[in-house]
Amino acid sequence: MLSKKTKYGIKALTFLARQEDQTPVAIADIAKSENISVKFLESILLLLRHSGFLGAKKGKGGGYYLIKDPKEINMAKVYRILEGPIALLPCASHNFYEKCDDCKDEVACAVRKLMTEVRDNTLIILENNTLADIAF
Repeated sequence: MLSKKTKYGIKALTFLARQEDQTPVAIADIAKSENISVKFLESILLLLRHSGFLGAKKGKGGGYYLIKDPKEINMAKVYRILEGPIALLPCASHNFYEKCDDCKDEVACAVRKLMTEVRDNTLIILENNTLADIAF
């Protein structure tokens, strides 16, 4: 199941992408519009800023804004930053692979086979969508 962190991060990015002039938007405005706790949203936006998606301006008229065009923000990258591995099992992961302790034969494992297929199809969907695709 998708974490609230990832859900709210995507909602916040979508909100920012829909801003006409890309001027900074206060955290409180995003939080109110998207029904997200300000404190929780602060930590999510900070992570997205450190990951190179957002810029921030302090003081009056300050807030967060996209520093990349929404067409350049790939949803697979956003997902990995906010959620972590796309695979549901470590043994089915490309980037975070770990062997399962209880598995005797990874090649013949039916669970791994199914979860690899789920990962592959999820990855196709995420890789083929940008922030622009989902925001507009």
